[in-house]
Amino acid sequence: MRLPLIAASLVLTLSGCTWVQMAPEASGVRVIAAGAAPAGCEKRGEVSVSVKDSVAFYERNALRVRDELETLARNEAPGIQANTVQPLGDPVNGEQRFAAYRCASR
Repeated sequence: MRLPLIAASLVLTLSGCTWVQMAPEASGVRVIAAGAAPAGCEKRGEVSVSVKDSVAFYERNALRVRDELETLARNEAPGIQANTVQPLGDPVNGEQRFAAYRCASR
C-alpha cells in the first residue's frame, strides 16, 4: 500500500518541477514564432537543445517541456552573439532545434 502512495507523490512532485533556470544574460534574448527568417537579422547559427520529456513511466507536460527547451535555447544564444531564437520545428522526444539570429535593436 505504501509503494503506490510513494510513487504517486513522486509523480506529483516531479510534474511541478522546472529543471531549467534562465541564465541572467539570456533574459534579453527573445523567442520568435517559427516561419520565415526575420528581416534585418544576421543568422549566427543553430542551437540544438534537449530535456527529459519523461521520467520513468511518467510523461512530462508538453507545454513545460517546450518552455524548458526555449529557455535552454535562450541560454545558448548569448554564447554565439545572438539575441533572437526561432524554432526550426516542433519538439520531438524532448529535443528541438532553433535558429539563432543577431537582430538590430527592437
